Amino acid sequence: MKTSKKSNDLQSASLSELMREVLLRLGEDPTRDGLIRTPERTEKALEFLTRGYSEKPEKILQDALFDVSYDQMVIVKDIEMFSLCEHHMLPFIGKVHVAYLPKGKVIGLSKMARLVDVFARRLQVQERLTTQIAETIQRAINPLGVGVVVEARHLCMMMRGVEKQHSSAITSAMLGAFREEQETREEFLSLIRSKNGNGF
Repeated sequence: MKTSKKSNDLQSASLSELMREVLLRLGEDPTRDGLIRTPERTEKALEFLTRGYSEKPEKILQDALFDVSYDQMVIVKDIEMFSLCEHHMLPFIGKVHVAYLPKGKVIGLSKMARLVDVFARRLQVQERLTTQIAETIQRAINPLGVGVVVEARHLCMMMRGVEKQHSSAITSAMLGAFREEQETREEFLSLIRSKNGNGF
């Protein structure tokens, strides 16, 4: 089957060149003052917002695993999260709360935020993001259980479609003790809702 010249040109075009084409198709003039550098800026922004594809979550955690005898719940709450919805490539923004029951190993606290960023900086759906965070922690340190709760507002709902500005979505992933033991799960949910740490 013959491929058209235009199709070949698009395949070899840079992201900024494709963005110029998008501006033209929207009826805009990419040569006007406000838009001259927009294609290049958009390319850089998209590269930043999707840099999670080039990062390995397991490696981030491997660099910060510590042997401990501590066996009480570890919680990192209110981790800010910014991601792009894979359906419309519009942002969704929220907070991530992570907990686990260690079994000989803990993860450096700052690495939790890094782990969230690795998965958030990809084209995502909130449900998959939540599960990926939980499963990666489970694989890394094999704790007694992991709990992850994500609350986010989706601009694809707020700016278009149903246009519900005050709606939010909450997703959770519970593994091990957090799934099997109601008391553990309730302790986690109670602690992340407490107002002394700006819980949701």
